[in-house]
Amino acid sequence: MPKVESFEEKPYGVLFNVPPGRLELQVCADNVFHVVYSPTSSFPEVRSLIVIEPSLEPAKWTVRKKGSMVIINTKEVQVRVNLEEGTLAFYDSSGGLLLKELDRRMVPVEVLEERVYQIEQSFLISEGEALYGLGQHPGILNYKGRTVTLIQRNTEVAIPLLVSSKGYGILWDNYSMTRVSSFKDEEGDKLTWWSEVADIINYYFIYGPDLDRVIASYRRLTGPSPMLPKWAYGFWQSKERYRTQEELVNTAREFRRRKIPIDVIIQDWKYWGKYGWNAFKFDEDLYPDPVEMVRELHSMHLHVMISIWPTFDPETDVFKEMYQKGYICPGTRCYDPFNENARALYWKYIKEAFFDIGIDAWWLDATEPETGAGWASFYTPFHSTKTAMGPGAHYLNTYSLMTTRAVYEGQRAISNKRVLILTRSSFAGQQRYAAVTWSGDIPHDWGILKEQIPAGLNFCLSGVPYWTTDIGGFFSGDPKTESYREVFIRWFQWGAFCPIFRVHGTIHAKEPWEFGPEAEEILVKYIDLRYRLLPYIYSLAWKVTSEGYTIMRALVMDFKDDPRVFNIDDQFMFGPAIMVSPITLPKVPSRKVYLPKTPGGWYDFWTGKRLEGGQVIDAPAPLEIIPLHVRAGSIIPMGPFLQYSDEKPADPIELRVYRGASGSFIIYEDEGDNYNYERGAYATIPLEWNEEKQELIIGKRRGSFPGMLMERTFHIVWVREGHGIGLEVSDPDEIVRYNGDPITIKYGG
Repeated sequence: MPKVESFEEKPYGVLFNVPPGRLELQVCADNVFHVVYSPTSSFPEVRSLIVIEPSLEPAKWTVRKKGSMVIINTKEVQVRVNLEEGTLAFYDSSGGLLLKELDRRMVPVEVLEERVYQIEQSFLISEGEALYGLGQHPGILNYKGRTVTLIQRNTEVAIPLLVSSKGYGILWDNYSMTRVSSFKDEEGDKLTWWSEVADIINYYFIYGPDLDRVIASYRRLTGPSPMLPKWAYGFWQSKERYRTQEELVNTAREFRRRKIPIDVIIQDWKYWGKYGWNAFKFDEDLYPDPVEMVRELHSMHLHVMISIWPTFDPETDVFKEMYQKGYICPGTRCYDPFNENARALYWKYIKEAFFDIGIDAWWLDATEPETGAGWASFYTPFHSTKTAMGPGAHYLNTYSLMTTRAVYEGQRAISNKRVLILTRSSFAGQQRYAAVTWSGDIPHDWGILKEQIPAGLNFCLSGVPYWTTDIGGFFSGDPKTESYREVFIRWFQWGAFCPIFRVHGTIHAKEPWEFGPEAEEILVKYIDLRYRLLPYIYSLAWKVTSEGYTIMRALVMDFKDDPRVFNIDDQFMFGPAIMVSPITLPKVPSRKVYLPKTPGGWYDFWTGKRLEGGQVIDAPAPLEIIPLHVRAGSIIPMGPFLQYSDEKPADPIELRVYRGASGSFIIYEDEGDNYNYERGAYATIPLEWNEEKQELIIGKRRGSFPGMLMERTFHIVWVREGHGIGLEVSDPDEIVRYNGDPITIKYGG
């Protein structure tokens, strides 16, 4: 490693001369640092596709030289630069080592006739820490001692954000194929990042120490996650595929006839029929009147999502226009979202074909992109193509980011209606485009179900908050068989506690009634529970937008001081209150659940029984029950039973108070499907339980919006064994009329 010959303070940080290259440390905030190394005496002027706000806030920092070290201090982090080795090390404010650079390598190579560097940055990490994030890699939670290749594939998602149980994160600003390795050798525990194509080494170090703050800082760098429409948090029904207008509408009618709650119904591919692949047209032989179809679905209070692809049949009008204008990536049938004009044309076709007739949401399928080389291929034709920004190998992992940008920016430019996008791939920064990612075309067995849980937890730990699966697997089993009914029910129960609750699959239909009356009753129970929890879930969505929060939370997010949770890959927190423990084996009457140590312990959601933390319990799990435990100190607002998300106001709200520790919650409300909240049109109601005083305080309402309930009713429920439990509405212990002014309710025993 070359030594530092000189250094210079800059307004943004410190520049180090490391002949023949340069090393730059930018102070983005007291807890965020940008590290850039160039092998030459200058830095290329390339705007990041990931980071849109590199300077987060004015930070106070000092620089001093001490022997062979240059020390940069903020109030939270100390960075020590070894002048003899040209490496950095990050310490917390008390001097504890967090992360230390060991070596960096930039090897000149030729990739697809382009002279570039392959880069490698290695770090020393701590023996006891656990590593998470990096997107979606089924079956893996803790990456310690593992190697992961970051490349977009059907069932894997590459997001170059790694977070540590030590309370820091690394955002690797590179878009090519990347490999992240954690291993031990004679020097200790190592972490290495390698990327195939680069001009510089470029990463951000983000300190928490809470992982929520790491992710919140990442979102400040890469863009906040906007509010999805309220109806997106309800139930979605899909299949591969509804083949006609009549079939789609009749399915919606059957949901309403059976009084099964639903908000979203989805039209998958091939609706284009005789017009060719992804022609942005409905085949009239199958869909004789799409305008009337959408109108009728809206009249039943359903929202419609439609499948759209980035590839086109060469005989379609859209391909011909894209090709004529140079908007097709050479060697593929994919349009080029790295071209601003191509993005605008892509949205123009979507608008004229679908948005103008009232379709509500966009399923951008195969955004890896799938180019026909097979879902398991590392080197797809996109790797070898050219984009408007440069070679495909350089931008390999960012296709999904750029195509979601096309749709989000297109809709926002013409409409105040909230954008909702579903994709099969994702990348750092994609949360800013209102994108939900699902986990791809997976089989349906018990092993796959278990692998999906850590896949989702790591995806959410990668800073992108909205994730879902094909409940029951894309390649479905037969609902008439007992074995598939059981795995579907268990998957469905877990799906009700994913950020987005969605059924999809091929071969067999998967509407609730297809599974028989006994199974249907269980499935509808969890749909009803999802809707009763909407005041809680929608308030968490506001925390996602306003605070950079994460709804689906690996236990390390809330209990990182407890090493026992580091490798628990089949339990998680759903918001701050509810711990979910899915069932991933057949015919089990119970499962082992670890209850982390927390003040006041835990409550069984189904029985109200109080349990101590810091122990493993045997949680009952008959077929109709998924183990749920609520943290003491929690306040959970539950609304009325609904058929769809905006059927009626959430009134009365049942406030379930889980005593044993102090706690708080903020109820959030707005108009539900526009961006007026960005201009202040929303309201919040703070709730606080004071354990010492045994008082519940419903605080002063802040804000307002059109249609807000000026007066409302709260049913206060002091949860205890046998009371305030399960799905059903509880008999209130207190009834409170609320007009926006503070109210204090004393626990009466």
